[in-house]
Amino acid sequence: MPGFGGAFFWSRSIGPDGVVQTEWFGTGLIWLLLLMSVVGIGYLLRLASASARRHIAPPELMERIDEAVRDGKWRKVLALTEQDDSDFGIVVHEAFTEAPKGHQTMVERVQQVSAGLATERFRQLEPLNVLGQVAPMVGLFGTVYGMIVAFGSIVASGGNADPVALAGGIGTALVTTFWGLLVAIPALAGYALLRNRVDALEIEVEVRVLEYLDRLEPQEADVAGDVAT
Repeated sequence: MPGFGGAFFWSRSIGPDGVVQTEWFGTGLIWLLLLMSVVGIGYLLRLASASARRHIAPPELMERIDEAVRDGKWRKVLALTEQDDSDFGIVVHEAFTEAPKGHQTMVERVQQVSAGLATERFRQLEPLNVLGQVAPMVGLFGTVYGMIVAFGSIVASGGNADPVALAGGIGTALVTTFWGLLVAIPALAGYALLRNRVDALEIEVEVRVLEYLDRLEPQEADVAGDVAT
């Protein structure tokens, strides 16, 4: 029989004649879950980096925009955000380019762009949720298969199966469940944490830009003139 560690990577069974056989279907499920685990961790790390504050609401840019708004340098605001690809930079630029159309149009543009960016980021996170939902189902599939193999051993032995012969099927059932949960737990936890982080940062971006617009409303004509220039 394989060692304890090997049981987590290979599914084996013992026939009535005592010959150890590899359960290729069970082994395939185990390695499928292992692959899902690797993919899930890699995707989670990539999303964690992509959802960092520097990509959504970079503090340095926010400070520079704050200063430009306080000084009434509207064209500088546009210049600072023209090439910036953070969500904050995009929302600010889109809002200020609408200045000639009036304050209400700027507010609506902020809400529209902010909602679109948040939706796109949530869509990028969704595969983690799907992975976390599917992995336990794959594990459960392996569990059912393992129990079928175990009961098949009982039938093959005429109802007097050796416990060692049952170990292969039961081991497959438990190992696939183990890997299914190991994939699902970090995927679902990461999804929840990243979604909350993105939601909080996107709200912060929208609120900050709307504060700029409230501050600029009395100077709407000057802002529109500078932006148009």
